[in-house]
Amino acid sequence: MTFSKYSYIMMFVVFSINFFPGLCFTTFVFGDSLVDAGNNDYIFTLSKADSPPYGIDFKPSGGQPTGRFTNGRTISDIIGEYLGAESFPPPFLAPNTESDTIYTGINYASGAAGILDETGFLFLGRIPLREQVKHFKESRDYIVKVKGENETMKLLKEAIFSLTFGSNDIINYFQSSIPFFGSNKVAPSDYLDHMISNLTIHLKELHELGARKFVVVGVGPLGCIPFVRAVQLVRGEKCSEEVNEVIEAYNVRLSGLVGELNQEFGPKTMFVYANSYAVFMKIIVNYQQYGFVNAKQPCCGAYFPPFICYNKGQSQDQNRSSSSFLCDDRSKYVFWDAYHPTEAANIIIAKELLDGDETISAPINIRQLHAYRF
Repeated sequence: MTFSKYSYIMMFVVFSINFFPGLCFTTFVFGDSLVDAGNNDYIFTLSKADSPPYGIDFKPSGGQPTGRFTNGRTISDIIGEYLGAESFPPPFLAPNTESDTIYTGINYASGAAGILDETGFLFLGRIPLREQVKHFKESRDYIVKVKGENETMKLLKEAIFSLTFGSNDIINYFQSSIPFFGSNKVAPSDYLDHMISNLTIHLKELHELGARKFVVVGVGPLGCIPFVRAVQLVRGEKCSEEVNEVIEAYNVRLSGLVGELNQEFGPKTMFVYANSYAVFMKIIVNYQQYGFVNAKQPCCGAYFPPFICYNKGQSQDQNRSSSSFLCDDRSKYVFWDAYHPTEAANIIIAKELLDGDETISAPINIRQLHAYRF
């Protein structure tokens, strides 16, 4: 089944938007460091964003680190705000978050995590997709205790479940120091099939637990991030074609999976494929048109190993941290550190995924998914 066969959905969504104003917004966020809201602050891991200048532009914390791997808000934070969320879903591992489960949802994401359990093991602690789903089960049990099974199913039916995974799995594949299935690396196609197979299991498990609205985010052009460009010895303004070709192959599989799941589960479930690759590549290629001056180097941290973004302390100017390196204007950089976008780039990506056409979000966009009624 192709996405074009979902054209009838568009008419229904328009109807929904007109007749369901002021919709509440509850979301359950699964993923890696692109959407981690602080879970890694509560585990023993080398993958942390718990020190300045991380969070320097995050207004709710007064510019203090929250565990987000950027200078401000993540893409999921921004999308939530645009859809009317009054607060951000708290990290699952933070204390006293149970009551938030019912009203805002929960963030289960973890820096260095992947679809595969072994992904990110060099960082020691991380919470892979399998464990994140397990954590959601705990949240679901709490909701059932408070509201009962029927009301829980109603709540979950309207909530948006977003999954942002795959980046770390693919980066690890290209790092020769991390073997997969023994000492010999498998062919890229086999590795990608393995990723899709594992992801499919967990998506179906979430559906069995009551999820009905899914946003499955594709992997962005990792061949263009500062870390990959440096380790792959890419010169000039170019990206690593080898890495991006594998990502494009994965995203084709992922888009196909979304279509298959929509066909399998029918009109009472909606899976949306979010084409973050297309959006981010457009920003990188046309960065000056978006108001950026740099789409190559990170705003914070060096452009060579060990790529660390950290704060050395306060400089003589008390309004400015003395860090490993911090650009003068964070809004002019595409990359915050060697791996992650700035809030400025996240805003553009979030807006595209929220309201984009079928080349960006298919079969419908995220705003239409939020308004969709089964």
